Amino acid sequence: MLRNGATRSLTRSFLKSPSVSSRYTSTISLLQAHPQASTLASQFRRPSSLAINLCSPTGTALQRYASTHPGTPFDHIDKKHEKDVAKTEIEPHPEDVSTLSSVRQVMHEEGVEDKERDVDMLAGVKADLKTIKETFSMDEVPRQALVLGMAGVLPYLATSISTVYLAWDINHAAITGSGFLLSGQTAELLLHIIEPLQIGYGAVILSFLGAIHWGLEFAKYGGKHGYPRYAIGVVAPAIAWPTTLLPVEYALIAQFLAFNYLYFADARATRRGWAPHWYTTYRFALTFIVGASIVISLIGRGQIADKINRLPGPADRLKALRDSQMESLETEEKERRAKLVSQEEGEDAE
Repeated sequence: MLRNGATRSLTRSFLKSPSVSSRYTSTISLLQAHPQASTLASQFRRPSSLAINLCSPTGTALQRYASTHPGTPFDHIDKKHEKDVAKTEIEPHPEDVSTLSSVRQVMHEEGVEDKERDVDMLAGVKADLKTIKETFSMDEVPRQALVLGMAGVLPYLATSISTVYLAWDINHAAITGSGFLLSGQTAELLLHIIEPLQIGYGAVILSFLGAIHWGLEFAKYGGKHGYPRYAIGVVAPAIAWPTTLLPVEYALIAQFLAFNYLYFADARATRRGWAPHWYTTYRFALTFIVGASIVISLIGRGQIADKINRLPGPADRLKALRDSQMESLETEEKERRAKLVSQEEGEDAE
């Protein structure tokens, strides 16, 4: 400790300064205002005999005396009391022993339950699921539109499931020699009947989705926008119906892209206020079902690409018509030339 007179005078003047006294008073007030901090401080509290205001002259003198005279009564150990404490038996309580019973709380009150331990670890996941549920909620969609819209995608979904089953039956017939419910030839015939139905129905749905924007423009929903909104209704059938001339796989892929294009066009129109605010969520649900159906159909057809014969499509029929017309023209030309030759030979004979 500091033993010379000058340093002790400096320490005494520091302890008597108003700033130190005010900080000491504010610390005591803070401990009284916060029970947890007060309890924590009480665990390290000095004996009551030293609970003296250190800023007073008496406190300063006692502090100086205790630092310069070792073996003071303040450091005396009551050995008799220590022996009595050592003889005291601690009663066991096994039911109170747990993984946390030997842990001393530092930042919490003793005997008070820590609420942070009860925090739900899945709270973040539940919040994300709640956000997704609220985002794709269809509570605001009119019931009639929701029912009819879901009913409208059922034929598309049915044709996709039928395609998968027929493809499985064709594979089963190719492996075992006979189909499960249908023969290989019957399953292939039914598959060729389903193909134009699915593609034609997809073209109808695409045209209908484009026509909705014409109806919104007629009703002046969100104001009059003229050609920009009419263009959506024109582009939709212009993309949809040419797909009926393509081979099945290419037609399904083209319609998949067309459905996604129209969804983004509808989402943009909704953001601009051209359509009701619930229309984007409604269209997302329908587009998801139709897109999944197209993917299912493509997967099913991919399993039997080398096991079935491809029926002639519209493009093949057009090509066959063109070839037949060329053949008929060539035949007519040959007959005309033969007739001219016969006429010339008759004239020469005369």
